[in-house]
Amino acid sequence: MDNDALAEEFLLHLATERRLSGNTLDAYGSDLRRFLEFLERRGLGVETFRRGDYLSWLTGLREEGLSARSTARHVSTLRSFYRFLVREGRLPGSPIADVRAPKLGRPLPRYLTVTQVASLLDAPDGATHEGIRDRAMLMLMYASGLRASEMVSLRLENVDVHAGFLRVLGKGRKERVVPVADAALSALAEYIERARPHFLKGKAINAVFLSRLGKPITRQTLWNRIRLWALAAGIEDRISPHTLRHSFAGHLLAGGADLRAVQAMLGHVDIATTQIYTHVTPERLRDVHRKHHPRG
Repeated sequence: MDNDALAEEFLLHLATERRLSGNTLDAYGSDLRRFLEFLERRGLGVETFRRGDYLSWLTGLREEGLSARSTARHVSTLRSFYRFLVREGRLPGSPIADVRAPKLGRPLPRYLTVTQVASLLDAPDGATHEGIRDRAMLMLMYASGLRASEMVSLRLENVDVHAGFLRVLGKGRKERVVPVADAALSALAEYIERARPHFLKGKAINAVFLSRLGKPITRQTLWNRIRLWALAAGIEDRISPHTLRHSFAGHLLAGGADLRAVQAMLGHVDIATTQIYTHVTPERLRDVHRKHHPRG
């Protein structure tokens, strides 16, 4: 069999039948060229490639310095290539049908420092209706760790300002109770009393946060408002609603909060998902260094 011809046949299939984008096709092509170069060095054909050769190929990728993510992509490309050859009758079976891609390490969540959060919360203009609304949204997200979808779907009946908690309908339609700090509750109460009627425009809508058109605020608008005030606060890093959720969890745990309690507030089913926030913050590292280093 002609290795190059089989690779071209596969790429043509991706382009014409699966209609992949140009960038995706380029990635597949690059991965396949690297694989064909490996076969050529070993004097192998696509049909004589075996499990032991796969392990050598995988080791070679790692020795070349490819990241786990890039290596996983190469493995995915190779598996797709061999599945195609089997489906088209070019091979009786795939030599790597049962292999798994390398596990990807879970990246540390991005979060703001306490100082950055303070600047962000102070950024909205409290003299405008939008400023009052946006400050309430920012404070509530940082105080409760709500997801963007949970923020935009929050209803008035879910808010108990006097008791100091929210009832949140999270993933899988599972309800949880989240306590909220007094400062955020005050900002929320101010918004509901002073600014929300302006957005409501006489309509009967029970969504808490409303747009200028009197409709429930969208996730895109929420993201855009956070970005707007982040820039106003001098935060140039690209942040999102999830950045505030990360900051909520990271700052709680750095301050000594119980992991199980944070898990419940975030609505995580698996505590392993919450454990990713137990990384040591740069601020904590600086404090430890200054306190204990002899030349601190």
